[in-house]
Amino acid sequence: MYRQLINEQEYQLDLHLDAEMTRYQQMALTLDRRSFATQVKSADPKVALIVWRNSLDLVGSLSMIPKDMPMLPEKREFPVFTGGPEKLHILTGGMVMTRYGPMLIATRVDQLGTLIDKFTNAAITALMLTVVLTLALGYLFSKAILRRLVQYNRLSKKIEQGQYSTRLPVSWRQDEFDMLAKQFNGVLDALEQNLAAVRGVTDNIAHDLRTPLSHLRIGLEQLPSKPKEELSESCAIITEELDHCLATFDAMLSLTRIEEGQQTLELQDVSLVAISQDLFEMAEAMAEFNGQSLTLTTGEEFQVSGDKYLLFQALFNLVDNAIKYSGEGAEIRISQNRNVISIQDNGPGIPEPSREKVFERLVRLDPSRHHKGTGLGLSMVKAILSRHNAKIALSSSYPGLRVTITF
Repeated sequence: MYRQLINEQEYQLDLHLDAEMTRYQQMALTLDRRSFATQVKSADPKVALIVWRNSLDLVGSLSMIPKDMPMLPEKREFPVFTGGPEKLHILTGGMVMTRYGPMLIATRVDQLGTLIDKFTNAAITALMLTVVLTLALGYLFSKAILRRLVQYNRLSKKIEQGQYSTRLPVSWRQDEFDMLAKQFNGVLDALEQNLAAVRGVTDNIAHDLRTPLSHLRIGLEQLPSKPKEELSESCAIITEELDHCLATFDAMLSLTRIEEGQQTLELQDVSLVAISQDLFEMAEAMAEFNGQSLTLTTGEEFQVSGDKYLLFQALFNLVDNAIKYSGEGAEIRISQNRNVISIQDNGPGIPEPSREKVFERLVRLDPSRHHKGTGLGLSMVKAILSRHNAKIALSSSYPGLRVTITF
């Protein structure tokens, strides 16, 4: 703004001096010397200061012409002393050649200096007001931020004390703090879900191991009083209970290693047609023993890169579950077409609300634990398929359950 003001004033000054130069040159061409001198004497000093040398005398507003004054449009500043309250005036101007000789045309520029001073003072005042306003707004803004930080700190201490249901407030502003609060609340939701899952796993472990451990304790207490011929059978029962407990822990350790990528996969090309045929051959006898029918349908060949042993383990677990839970006389079908394998039965199926829950650790839909198992089978299946970038989905086959694996 300052630079623009200076440029505009200089432009207006040049226009003014140029207009006066043209006017007096035209006067000199149209008036005689006496009339021209009269016009110079009557010139308004507020418009321009005109000085003309008439022979040896100076005519005009000033009593002298400074030396080395340039010809307009070139101009130069020079001071003039007056007897008024303002002792010194700053003029700018230049010489003009007319028919009656050279003359000086000048105008005051100290008003421009005054204007610049006023502009500078106004700019400094505005700057100070801006600084004060900025500091005030900054103080208020920092107080608001500090208040929210104190609130977040107080709530975080509650969370640290175990109140995991606590959540950070989200305001209507939707600013960075609200984005952070939403993200943190999401972390708390996940943490609360994980803690609930851990509690559920703990409860399931206690429920699953309480019975065999109770049997072990009773068997060990009764062992000294057993006749010699019954010791072998009693030891075998105790060993079976111990094997059940160890199988649960071994399955949990294997599941953890697979989920966290600690178990190295022995990758090779696996034919989905061949692995489906192996499943059928392995499970056919089990289905016949339960009075069930097992059929296999294969389609177009498809090969995946994976660990053949782990893939077979996961798929056989699904077929084994179908045989185990679909009931006597059920029909079980294994179907394969390109990268999709499905296992379908006409048993009782799984209720839709429980289809995601069955993949959690130690979750069993049979609350009485009538069927023996660790409750880790489907968790192991999902972990193995995830390591092979495959997806598993449960759906109803009306009646029964359809398990679809997509590689």
